[in-house]
Amino acid sequence: MGKDTTASPSATVICCGQVVIDHTFRVDEIDPPPSKTTARAYHLGVGGMGAHAAIAVVRLGGRALFWGRVGDDEAGAAACEALAEEGVDVTHLRRIEGAKTALSAVIVDKHGERAIVTYRGSGLGTDPAWLPLDQMGQAGAILVDPRWPEGVHHVLDAARAQGVPTVIDAEKSEARILHDLVPRVDHAIFAMTGLSVFAGGAPPLRGLRQALDSGVTKLVAVTRGENSTLWMRPGDEKAHEMPAFPVAATNTTGAGDVFHGAYALAIAEGQEIEAALRFASAAGALRARDGQTPDRAMVEALIAGG
Repeated sequence: MGKDTTASPSATVICCGQVVIDHTFRVDEIDPPPSKTTARAYHLGVGGMGAHAAIAVVRLGGRALFWGRVGDDEAGAAACEALAEEGVDVTHLRRIEGAKTALSAVIVDKHGERAIVTYRGSGLGTDPAWLPLDQMGQAGAILVDPRWPEGVHHVLDAARAQGVPTVIDAEKSEARILHDLVPRVDHAIFAMTGLSVFAGGAPPLRGLRQALDSGVTKLVAVTRGENSTLWMRPGDEKAHEMPAFPVAATNTTGAGDVFHGAYALAIAEGQEIEAALRFASAAGALRARDGQTPDRAMVEALIAGG
């Protein structure tokens, strides 16, 4: 049995990574180029792996601090304001003079599938020396993504020294970055594309084993959308499977990010791994179903009904 999933004021997650301003267009079909398509709807909002995860932590009853970088441009101001309005602590979301904030164009079709074009910003710098590592002790978990590898490397090493559990959203990135970061974390949760990059195209089970054997990792997993999550711990001879909650997806954008935020919160609360994965799976499924990040009551209702 997992521990009680009721959030407490001490359930704090520090999210270190990416924040993006998303321009989202809803279309009937995503046509291959060359093409010209009329959007049925448009939305401007905050996105990015770390930012979506931080918002999920707050909506699910936890406290989230976001450590990252934006430019001193209009998009950077909008990102800071949007996260703050969601209740995320942006004290250490640093605005870099002369830098450009990351942007994305997100095209979502009528089935909820999407295509994303991302501009990762410019002039944001890589120096992590300003990060407030002395504040890490207040967190029950640290969640990172691979979009700022220098900062994340710094954070993971400090977390290990201070005994704070760490989780990585191992999304598609350069192999060298994943090979550096994954061995440093306690909980490595991959997207299928990220695991393929990390493992050189090896089948998922072999890739999970490779990740588990690469460092100090206590849990490796790969999310597969509607096809369940596979996971392993040290000593496991084969992978376990966490079934996906069956939902009709309307927009899968951010579903994986919400999964990771929910998982990190569950770890901060002291939930056992299987319970944490179930909690995360429910949160991610609801995000895919509604295109909105769920609250705690919605997640618990889905788990109870499943």
